[in-house]
Amino acid sequence: MLEAADQIAPRTTTDMVFDALHEQIQTLKILPGTRISEAEVAANLGVSRQPVRDAFNRLSNLQLLRIRPQRATVVSGFSMPEIKNVRFIRLAIELEIARLACANWTPEHHQKLEANIERQRAAIAAIQIDRFHKLDYEFHQMICTLAGHPLAFKTLMQCKQKVERLCMLSLAREDEVSAVLVDHQDIAAALAEGSAEKVEKVFRRHLGRLDEAIIEIHEKHSEYFD
Repeated sequence: MLEAADQIAPRTTTDMVFDALHEQIQTLKILPGTRISEAEVAANLGVSRQPVRDAFNRLSNLQLLRIRPQRATVVSGFSMPEIKNVRFIRLAIELEIARLACANWTPEHHQKLEANIERQRAAIAAIQIDRFHKLDYEFHQMICTLAGHPLAFKTLMQCKQKVERLCMLSLAREDEVSAVLVDHQDIAAALAEGSAEKVEKVFRRHLGRLDEAIIEIHEKHSEYFD
């Protein structure tokens, strides 16, 4: 049997180009609608054009790039129909997971969730929004895992990634991060109480925050939307 280290696939140049571009697109260092050139990316990263082309194709499959034959490749804008569909799927999963979690929540589960929330507070105090964003992912993943359905988070993650850039814009709004933290605290309290009704109410409020942000972002930056 191969050792674990031997089973890890070596990272390729395409992987490195993909990761660099993915991070820049998701964190809005490259804005929606921006033209992006294989030649320029290759020159900036010091690589040949083939791995850049392969990375572009991977980003296109994630709907983050729009590759247009004989025309410039551009960073994809936001799609309102796609956003609505993703929000619907995520809410349905989160509410069912929360209902199941209420049925078997324990003091130990609560302690683990509270430890995550404490790290969120520390990230806010240090003005580390990227770290807070990662802890937000961890918070929702922990609920799936502790509820006994860890694989459900894979679907949730796919949904979250489709609106990742909107989340970053939302968290940049004044007081938004603190409001999300309050939601997380209330979710943890409702789970500890075992109240499915309360946790559903908080989850609807929590997920509804992005809906409000989308309306505001669309009004201010309609050019970001397809």
